[in-house]
Amino acid sequence: MFTGLVADIGTIAARTGSDDGATFTIETSFDVDDLDIGESIAVDGACLTVTATAENTFEIDASPETLARTTLGDRDVGDGVHLERAMKLSDRVGGHLVTGHVDGVGTLNERRADGNATILRFDTPDTVAPFLLEKGCIAVDGVSLTINDVGGSEFCVAIIPHTADKTLVADYQPGRPVNLEADLIGKYVRKFVGTSTNPEP
Repeated sequence: MFTGLVADIGTIAARTGSDDGATFTIETSFDVDDLDIGESIAVDGACLTVTATAENTFEIDASPETLARTTLGDRDVGDGVHLERAMKLSDRVGGHLVTGHVDGVGTLNERRADGNATILRFDTPDTVAPFLLEKGCIAVDGVSLTINDVGGSEFCVAIIPHTADKTLVADYQPGRPVNLEADLIGKYVRKFVGTSTNPEP
């Protein structure tokens, strides 16, 4: 479980494999001696497993499913990625509860300045659109953000200077694909309400 507060911007130092599965070596400022083999780490919002560590780097494996259903399939050497280690139960949840299970890939449609903020408008796939709620939460490439408004399958967020400084999101340009994870609570509520109002035969 994660909070959507990016702790480091890593860089893909190496990638091996293909669409049948790939191994990524990621350079990080994390203390790799403190990373446990087998622990979960969010890479652009996708929960993956640390399989090896070396000086300033760690490795993760991405299955064909992960490559097909997230933006990691298109990532290559030199790309920056948002990193977050799994939260401790004693941590403050400064963002919102994020599982690292990407619900779909959206696309940045528009960006514009609004005072000290950057407004980003994204289009979403059918797997995410039903959970969009004004002033609700969404994770964009692992970054916990508040939805400003919703219009059909689109939503917009405001990137404040602190978020711009700590993440890559403010530099995104229209057309960029992003990993999206809808609010966990909203998904469970929709599931339970749907089950109670439309019982299976």
